[in-house]
Amino acid sequence: MIEAKTENIKPFLRWAGGKSWLIKHLHLITNEMKFNDYHEPFLGGASIFFHLQPQNQSFLSDINPNLIETYQCVKDDVEKVISTLKQFKNTEEEYYKIRSTKFRNEYKRAARFIYLNQTSYNGIYRENLKGEYNVPYGHRTKNFLEPENLIDVSRSLRKSNLLTDDFTSVLERIKEQDLVFLDPPYTVSHNKNGFIKYNKNLFSLDDQYKLKEVIQEINNKGAYYILTNAAHSKIDEIFSINNKKLELPRASLIGGLKAKRGQITEFIFTNI
Repeated sequence: MIEAKTENIKPFLRWAGGKSWLIKHLHLITNEMKFNDYHEPFLGGASIFFHLQPQNQSFLSDINPNLIETYQCVKDDVEKVISTLKQFKNTEEEYYKIRSTKFRNEYKRAARFIYLNQTSYNGIYRENLKGEYNVPYGHRTKNFLEPENLIDVSRSLRKSNLLTDDFTSVLERIKEQDLVFLDPPYTVSHNKNGFIKYNKNLFSLDDQYKLKEVIQEINNKGAYYILTNAAHSKIDEIFSINNKKLELPRASLIGGLKAKRGQITEFIFTNI
């Protein structure tokens, strides 16, 4: 079994579709395996990375340049990010002020990204046609700054390589016995999961087929992978061939305070 370190490092970002719920099921998947380098091409909140804390190199990538810049700044000089965050306040007026501000300094941009993520509605990342973040204020009372955890996050990123890349570029770096964790935006709705409307333009059905090809190449390279995806018949059709499949329950967390929340299921495909 993969053993996580004893330090309790939490994701510093809220991320729609995050995989913190999967951590308690990892022992069903990993089953005494060992791996070399770690790859995660749909980074998001990186809950699995922070849980595993890989001891070799990690290659963490995403198509969102603002997300990767934020991780890079936390890695390189977390104190600069923290000092800027301490200047922000969790009020509606401050939120819209910060949301409309364009900082030239990358560490201030990283602090802005974290602040908006932590104080926005449901932690959804959404941009308008001009590329401007346009999620409304979330009226959260939870503290948006946890400096001790951010410092731990920075330390855990020391051996990581952070890249703004399309998911297919992961094949350029994978070697035998590496581990690839794949958590794409979900294309199809499962169990009437409503957050699909935010993702259908980000990751199409054609992208799911491209992902299938990437997985076939991961197999060819002798590497391991874990893929999460919607529990939907179309996803089953695409990925079930020559894959081990688990169907696991999780709580539905997408939606506002009045949203209907309950249990839904997700597919996990792996060659472990």
